[in-house]
Amino acid sequence: MSKLTNPIKRYFRTTNTLLYSYLISLPLLLLYEVLIFLAQPDTEQVVRISVDIWIKTLFSYVGQDVVSITLILVALIGLVVLYRERKKLGSLKTSYFFTMLVEASFYAFLLAILISTTVSGLLQIVQLSPVETLSTLQQLALSLGAGLYEELFFRVLLVSALLYVFKKIFTKQSVAFIAAMLLAAAIFSLVHYFGVYGDPFTFGSFLFRFLFGLALNAIYLWRGFGMAAWTHAIYDLMVIVF
Repeated sequence: MSKLTNPIKRYFRTTNTLLYSYLISLPLLLLYEVLIFLAQPDTEQVVRISVDIWIKTLFSYVGQDVVSITLILVALIGLVVLYRERKKLGSLKTSYFFTMLVEASFYAFLLAILISTTVSGLLQIVQLSPVETLSTLQQLALSLGAGLYEELFFRVLLVSALLYVFKKIFTKQSVAFIAAMLLAAAIFSLVHYFGVYGDPFTFGSFLFRFLFGLALNAIYLWRGFGMAAWTHAIYDLMVIVF
């Protein structure tokens, strides 16, 4: 039994690091930007993920070429990550990245069954999203962008910030974790009803996104940003395909 569990434990311990999260997230960024360009060559009418628009709006004050600024910033972050994790580079296992994608696919499929089917069945959700009016290529791009940018904002920034605050308020860490996860999930769900492509509010869709956000919060805290990002992206791709 120990011979079987050791490789599994090693995999989870090794991939639950900043290095693996950063490296496995890079394809999401590159594919997102490439698909956005291919689907929307007219840069005057580009449809992007809301969080991406927030970030690029801030970057626009620095310069006009916001995509280049984004890539430069990502490269600089990469240099910091690679320097901090330099001792782990020698033992980097490329095969783990494929396993991580399989793991993320499993989580996405599980969420589809446990959340989508359950909530839809209970509340009889039949609702078209404004995003469905976009082309398939645009939807694919936004699915990848959602995995990257929404997880970066709602998990890495929001959950981490709420955890920091609630740990100051509550003496029990478990209470702080639960409070942060619940509030972050509620905010994550509510944001989807704002903006040009925001959905009309219904309790059923809010509950679904709340539970989805809660599950992603748990995945982020347990497995890191990269796993949460790919789980989110793969789930959205599954919705488009099926």
